[in-house]
Amino acid sequence: MAGGAAARPFSEPDDRNLDRHGHYRSRDGSDVHRPARSLNGRKPAGASAKCRDGTWSFSHTHRGTCSRHGGVAQWEG
Repeated sequence: MAGGAAARPFSEPDDRNLDRHGHYRSRDGSDVHRPARSLNGRKPAGASAKCRDGTWSFSHTHRGTCSRHGGVAQWEG
């Protein structure tokens, strides 16, 4: 994992369980769901990290994950 940018397997989250919707284009060109809170308070499918502000990230790489959400509080396996 050079520079913290190792790709990881991912799955698209179920939007019905998230408080916000939308995607962004990552540096590697992939389409990624924007960080969001789960409506039931549990980890949503496809989440790669929990941000310090309580949102869940669906980032495909470590680099820049939760950068606008206070940083990473916990990485998910």
